[in-house]
Amino acid sequence: MTEHAATLAIPFVPGSSDVLLAVDVQNDFLPGGRLAVPDGHAVVPLINRVARAFTNVVATQDWHPPGHISFASTHPGKAPFETIELAYGKQVLWPDHCVQGSPGADFAPGLAIPHAALVLRKGYHPQVDSYSTFNEADGRPTGLAGYLRERRIMRVVLAGLATDFCVAYSAVDARRAGFDVVVIEDACRGIDTAGSLAAAWAAMTAAGVARLTSAEIATPR
Repeated sequence: MTEHAATLAIPFVPGSSDVLLAVDVQNDFLPGGRLAVPDGHAVVPLINRVARAFTNVVATQDWHPPGHISFASTHPGKAPFETIELAYGKQVLWPDHCVQGSPGADFAPGLAIPHAALVLRKGYHPQVDSYSTFNEADGRPTGLAGYLRERRIMRVVLAGLATDFCVAYSAVDARRAGFDVVVIEDACRGIDTAGSLAAAWAAMTAAGVARLTSAEIATPR
């Protein structure tokens, strides 16, 4: 059993009030993509397997317009992974990625979650980034919390890319919105730039986010 999983019954059996949130499993975050997460492809089969245990599944996509504020190419003289200050705070500058309608924005070809009831796209405002699937970087809600409440969801279980950005921000915001939250550790991978992975786990732990591995989830045979 992994750390913090002691608060959950093992094996964990997802119920009608649980949702699997598959975060940004897109080509540009896989090996060969424009913002590749190391070993990112490894999450795909794990998400496919655990998704079979969930009645409720939501998938998310980074969905940036060309020239997005988070792209280093939008800021002359700046390079990827530098930071700038924007009205809503510090912004990491990224390589152009997940541009609307591009192959890089497509879901990974091996991702098999056909019963996902919602695909939520984020980061489409040209002047605002969005790591969290619940709130834009300037605090505007995406509507996901309301959707989940309408469906009487109480617990959000997260997997996907990247652990230290979109997964972590989503997990912390889900806790702030009042949901119980679990991250499937081995079904996520991180970028880990300037200590971001350790900081993300510390923030999630402080927020009360629980952890499981995919092996601790009861899945249909």
